[in-house]
Amino acid sequence: MSLIVPTMAEMIAKGEKPEILFWVGCSGSFDDRAKKITKALVKILNKCEVKFAVLGAEESCTGDPAKRAGNEFTFQMQAMMNIQVLDGYEISKIVTACPHCFNTLKNEYPELGGNYEVIHHTQMIQELINQGKLTLEKGDTFKGKKITFHDPCYLGRANNVFEAPRSLIEKLDSELVEMKRCKTKGLCCGAGGAQMFKEAEKGDKEINIERTEEAVETKADIIATGCPFCNTMMTDGVKNLEKEGSVEVLDVAELIATAADL
Repeated sequence: MSLIVPTMAEMIAKGEKPEILFWVGCSGSFDDRAKKITKALVKILNKCEVKFAVLGAEESCTGDPAKRAGNEFTFQMQAMMNIQVLDGYEISKIVTACPHCFNTLKNEYPELGGNYEVIHHTQMIQELINQGKLTLEKGDTFKGKKITFHDPCYLGRANNVFEAPRSLIEKLDSELVEMKRCKTKGLCCGAGGAQMFKEAEKGDKEINIERTEEAVETKADIIATGCPFCNTMMTDGVKNLEKEGSVEVLDVAELIATAADL
């Protein structure tokens, strides 16, 4: 199935306006593993005939890593540039598969004049299923599998989105098993707060190993997450524990795209 991904510029040139802008984010654009998450979401949007567009080359980093690292000046420059582009296209609603982008666009752009309705991709997929636009014909693909969900910090504790990803996992023919530390007590995978881009500080154990051990303790076959950074950290954790043969790390969008036979 060929993917249809129009850019805002192309849509405007045709005199059309999308219902929603898909903010891809740096990870979803450039990281080979995260690109699969981007494709899974595009397949779902195409299947449901959602009128969406991306900014393409006009999209720049939200500035989240700079802000978390304490560089407010760089963050504001990035944000102002993006706001100019978004407002130029009169964007009102944005979906993203990255909780870092989600949190920054939703909570930190308003004070700089960028006001948009921002939703996480799990919320959008849940909406599409609730509206009957998306059916999971192959939900039994995951029959008998145990799936545990790792809450991304910027999705869960920072924005109280706990229900959407879990309700999607529950729609699969699988068993949702929770880790001891989950939801409001979830443990960070170690990539938030710009930690993704620096060496770990001295300690007894890497935090992503600690988190992966908690996931493996649930006896889950699949560790599901809703963030490309968490995906990287948990995948590294699984490799470190030499569990690649028995434990898979997948984004919720990938699970749903598989179950919908896309």
